[in-house]
Amino acid sequence: MAEIDPIAERREREEQERKNKSLKNIMYALAGVAALLAAGLVYIWSSKSSLVKDLDAEKQDLTQQIEALKSDYDSLTSDYESINSQLDSSREEVNQLVERIKQTEATDRAQIRKYEKELGTLRSIMKGYIVQIDSLNTLNHKLTADAAAARREAAESKAEARELKGQVEDLTGKVATGSVIKSRGLSVAAYNASDKVTDRSSRVKRLLASLSLVENELAPRGPVRVYLRVKDPEGALLTNGSGTSFSYNGQTMTATASREVDYEGKEVDLSIYVNDIPSFQSGIYTVEAYTSQAFLGKTELLLR
Repeated sequence: MAEIDPIAERREREEQERKNKSLKNIMYALAGVAALLAAGLVYIWSSKSSLVKDLDAEKQDLTQQIEALKSDYDSLTSDYESINSQLDSSREEVNQLVERIKQTEATDRAQIRKYEKELGTLRSIMKGYIVQIDSLNTLNHKLTADAAAARREAAESKAEARELKGQVEDLTGKVATGSVIKSRGLSVAAYNASDKVTDRSSRVKRLLASLSLVENELAPRGPVRVYLRVKDPEGALLTNGSGTSFSYNGQTMTATASREVDYEGKEVDLSIYVNDIPSFQSGIYTVEAYTSQAFLGKTELLLR
């Protein structure tokens, strides 16, 4: 029987202990890394949960604002057919915006920001309606009062009424020539889907015409509708199916788009959008602007 070398046995035991210690150190290191990774995952999950919660709250707040605006539009009424028609169109835009935001994820921040801008635009439009309605109501009250006063004066003296009639007819003849509203600065630009100006026909989504109704103290106060006629390079009138018509010089004409503004004798800047045209081709587009009483101007737009 071979004798056991105690020195060799001790060395072998020490070597095994070193290996066990090394293995323990490796296990401790792996456990530490695992703990760090777990902590990192917990932090990331917590941060993401907090962000999603904030975005959900932001979407909910925007939804409530849009719902409030929808209620404001629903309660806004007027006695004017032209404004009621525009109100119906704006109400439909608000309803569509409500549906779109409900279907949009809160994490789609770009789309949420776009809806915020649309909300601001619709608020501004509603303020414009309120101003128009107030102005028209004030004007109607004034005209009603003036008419009542004129009737009382006419009843007091037929002679004075005949004299006043002659004066009014003379004044009407003089004013008619100088009371026609004129414009300046008619221009048109094409915009792509990102609301940026473009001259590429394939990218055009809508047109925007701008002009100013110049100051004219002789012109009648009140609502004035400006009509836009846009012809493509082949001379065909662009229409989006709405078929707005107007009378000019005894002739019925079709407009591509139109807009009504409140004119009080002072200069008024306005813009008219041309939307929902299926497509645009390259070439020169002709743009003409009218009121029922006057031709306001003409300009051209070149699309590549």
